[in-house]
Amino acid sequence: MLEINKVHHIAIICTDYKKSKQFYTEVLGLKIVREVFRIERNSCKLDLEVNGVYQVELFSFPNVPARPSRPEAAGLRHLAFEVDDIDEAIAGVQKHGVNVEPIRVDEYTGKRFTFFADPDGLPIEFYEI
Repeated sequence: MLEINKVHHIAIICTDYKKSKQFYTEVLGLKIVREVFRIERNSCKLDLEVNGVYQVELFSFPNVPARPSRPEAAGLRHLAFEVDDIDEAIAGVQKHGVNVEPIRVDEYTGKRFTFFADPDGLPIEFYEI
């Protein structure tokens, strides 16, 4: 039987690399592991870590198509980050001008969560443990 150890990374394609890099590093606080420009693809690739674990790849490509809808398009629905204190996490992104939806409560776990968007409208969730 196939055994998968864990999710290795999530790849995100952005339309404005500079703006998205600022959002993921300065607003969300992800740490840069490696940044490269791939000349053959005219593409930047930024490897980011979450709390010491490499997990997110940010790509730029020329002329990428827009996301079809939010968030119920086929494919990746949203990216969720676990947080200890959702109120603190919300305050942290709001100080950068990020609009955050009202906090909801998961009907099955009783945990609090909320959504906001990255610069390209990718839904991002904070989920309080």
